[in-house]
Amino acid sequence: MSVKNYLKEDSSYVISLRREIHRYPELEYDLPKTVAIVKRELKSLGIQYTQDYCKSSVVGEINPSCNRFTIAIRADMDALPIEEKTGLKFSSCNPGKMHACGHDAHTAILLGTARILKRVEPKLNCRVKFIFQPCEEGANSGANQMVKNGVLDDVDLILGLHVDNEISAGKIGICPGASMSARHRYFVEFFGKTAHAAYPHTGHDALAMAVKTYNGLQIMQTREINPMQNFTCSISSLNAGSTDNVIPDYATMLISVRTFDLELDQFIQDRIIRICKYEAKELSGKVKISHKFEAYPVFNDVALCLEMERAVERALGPGMVVKMPIKMCSEDFSYYTKIKPGCFLGMGTRNEETGCLSALHSSDFTIDERGLINGCHVFTQFVLDNMNGDRKPCVNKTKSERK
Repeated sequence: MSVKNYLKEDSSYVISLRREIHRYPELEYDLPKTVAIVKRELKSLGIQYTQDYCKSSVVGEINPSCNRFTIAIRADMDALPIEEKTGLKFSSCNPGKMHACGHDAHTAILLGTARILKRVEPKLNCRVKFIFQPCEEGANSGANQMVKNGVLDDVDLILGLHVDNEISAGKIGICPGASMSARHRYFVEFFGKTAHAAYPHTGHDALAMAVKTYNGLQIMQTREINPMQNFTCSISSLNAGSTDNVIPDYATMLISVRTFDLELDQFIQDRIIRICKYEAKELSGKVKISHKFEAYPVFNDVALCLEMERAVERALGPGMVVKMPIKMCSEDFSYYTKIKPGCFLGMGTRNEETGCLSALHSSDFTIDERGLINGCHVFTQFVLDNMNGDRKPCVNKTKSERK
């Protein structure tokens, strides 16, 4: 079957929904308005759903009695704590909150896909699960919570996408294999002893401990790690003191580590802890290190990527696939691909003529909505092509990536 037989009047539906969701951005697990919109639309489509997998989650199903093969498609729903400055007619109505990462579009695309697939439900030879996930942006990953609560237990493979202003509107980006990095966050506190700036030797300078740690971590990156490995170790915040005549007894440091190799992540973790403790002790201070591993590398199953390329060509025509480069940003979609074969796409939304160029997480972030329907086309075509489960995906993960 071809998706072209079923998509005629759905673009306006997706755009209208995206704008409605955009007006009411909500954060992390506090998504009452967004969840209400999703439930309203699923109910109007006659799609059964559950909210059992975690707070503010919604999971719909079509063809629920078919248990031979199941394809899941995921959309994240939460926004960011950013004041919107786009000037759009449908700008945020919630001060200090904005859909600056495109999750409004992801949710609308998934609802559009559900709408289309529901029309051909009798012809489907598989079950389809529509996963509407909270808290992709927060530290307490919604994907992780839903996986722990079994959302993928009966799923054979999972799909997802993210809008991308580096890809021309309507085109689809695919990166086989490891495509997005793991994320590891650190909060470091240094404790010293305050002193008058005229008598610095009588205190223990917490700022100096932090500065020496900063320098030690730079040396680690340039002299202890193979430069051919993809990673970043970014010290993005260092705070200490409040006046010029007092030696600070307290300093804080924020560190973000991105890797594709979990053995390298462990090495960096060990070195951060060792360097922090050494520099604090050298200046007669103490240190407290809090850290959290927040996302695994996103691994796109190679066989699924090939199937996805075929689906894009069938649905949109030739020349619509873009070879997407590996990215150092992270996504909690990785909690899904860690346990089941998956494919995470880039949904092109760039349009220079209309000024849709801003980067994600920017207060002026806008997208070209006209290409969003292509996400529905591609998801639908993939389901139609693979509903029999004939092509078994091969998960080509390295030992490190499987950990």
